[in-house]
Amino acid sequence: MMERTAAEPAVPILECWSVWMTWTMRLGSLCLAGSMLCGVAMGAEKPAASWVGSWGASPSSSRVVDAGDVTYRDVVHLSVGGNAIRIKLTNELSPAPVAIGAVHVALSAGSGQTQPGTDHALTFNGRAQVTIPAGAMVVSDPIPMPVASMADLAVSVYLPKQEQARTTCHDLGSSTNYIATGDATAAASVEGAKTVTSWCVVKGVDVQANEKNAGAIVTYGDSITDGAGSALDANHRWPNFFAERLQAEKKTSHLAVLNEGISGNRLLYDGAGPSALARLDRDVIAQSGVRYLVILEAINDIGRIPKEGDPESSLTAADVLFAYTQIIERAHQHGIKVIGATLTPYEGAKYFSQGGEAVRQAVNQWIRTPGNFDGFIDFDKATQDPKNPGMYLPADDHGDHLHPSDAGYKAMSDSIDLKLFE
Repeated sequence: MMERTAAEPAVPILECWSVWMTWTMRLGSLCLAGSMLCGVAMGAEKPAASWVGSWGASPSSSRVVDAGDVTYRDVVHLSVGGNAIRIKLTNELSPAPVAIGAVHVALSAGSGQTQPGTDHALTFNGRAQVTIPAGAMVVSDPIPMPVASMADLAVSVYLPKQEQARTTCHDLGSSTNYIATGDATAAASVEGAKTVTSWCVVKGVDVQANEKNAGAIVTYGDSITDGAGSALDANHRWPNFFAERLQAEKKTSHLAVLNEGISGNRLLYDGAGPSALARLDRDVIAQSGVRYLVILEAINDIGRIPKEGDPESSLTAADVLFAYTQIIERAHQHGIKVIGATLTPYEGAKYFSQGGEAVRQAVNQWIRTPGNFDGFIDFDKATQDPKNPGMYLPADDHGDHLHPSDAGYKAMSDSIDLKLFE
């Protein structure tokens, strides 16, 4: 596994520092929106405490709000802790503005309940209400709320009555979330609320990290990174297992993990969310404190081979490698190291083909070749059946021959050499 030297930040660090020193902590969210693009966590000198993404979910769809007057309570699982937090809200996939009437955050007590004495009201430039423009996102003012690594937060967002509003969501949450009638943002319980397994409106949580060298690893991909088929509310996606391993080791406990996988996503074409190439700036480069990118994506592109009359199905290995090299180059411009992950077995899946398998093998060989990525993780080897390498080991197969089981997701995490991130 080869290492490249991280590229220099695209914008001078002094410019970021000047912005940081100018604004108060209440308006710090504005400064950090800029500093994410200035390379805060790329090895350059930083302030004593750094903002870093601790949880994230990529926007993948938008849904009609039934006239509003509802509260979304999203339960999110942090990767690293800190002494303050700020919340990111999204309206990025909606064609119209959406009005937010109130936002609260508290430690989750499970079953839609919050822990007593932990509720905090959020503000946006000092205001409790905010209207998010179409296609935009907003960041809350920071609040001094200490949180531990692996903590669960309940983020409650009230949408007042409004016409033609839509919410931007992440569809595959694998987490029980709640939709309550009226403004229930400060309620300790939302008993009787409708339950859903997607996250809506909330797209990220940043923490002001306790460690000076804190940084984030973005895991980028499709349903296998998103955790399709993993146990509900168990946090058994491979990025969750990976975050637990990082926290257990002193040399890597300063690193957060942001899961930016989208079920059904592809490298080159839009479908379930924008393509990996199209959403790179939004879901990777703009993250707070990002230092590393781990990419596991292309199986849904390969799975379309061959489909007669479908111009998007004439995919070659060269097409996949073009996308990889573009992602590597763009990430390096922001000082982000890129780790490639080999594509997992898929023989027996509904869209398996011999032509697609040939492309997968060629792509995996390129990923393993030193000097292409900054390092690689061999998820293919970690999950394949030694007797039939084109298929999952039976214990690691969810049953559809495409997605891993919970044991398979753990095997993927266990195969990662943490020295890549030291």
